Amino acid sequence: QVQLVESGGGLVQGGDSLTLSCAFSGPSFESYAVGWFRQAPGKEREVVCTIPRSGSTTYCGDSVKGRFAISRDNGKNLVYLQMNSLKPEDTAVYYCVARAVYPSNSNRIYRYKEQFDYWGQGTQVTVST
Repeated sequence: QVQLVESGGGLVQGGDSLTLSCAFSGPSFESYAVGWFRQAPGKEREVVCTIPRSGSTTYCGDSVKGRFAISRDNGKNLVYLQMNSLKPEDTAVYYCVARAVYPSNSNRIYRYKEQFDYWGQGTQVTVST
């Protein structure tokens, strides 16, 4: 059974940086593609950043590209989201996600919420002006 627990959210000012962490519990973390999604009030849930099973590359959505970065530590079963130059429009609940991936798809980027089977409870990030 896979469980994902996010931490690191909070209230920050515009321009600040914040790092979110996601603790993965379950078998074979290295066999999963992982990522972050977010949902602001009244808006659709959208992709933030994802990283494939191999960790060879990353994908971030246009709204955060160049400001956010995702990484994974397979030794600690952790996923990180480094967020820089935060803006009020980054205010949302941030969710950690995971999906099991066959070795043949190790480098495949997943970017749609329907592609992920496991979701954390979410952590709130609020950016003030």
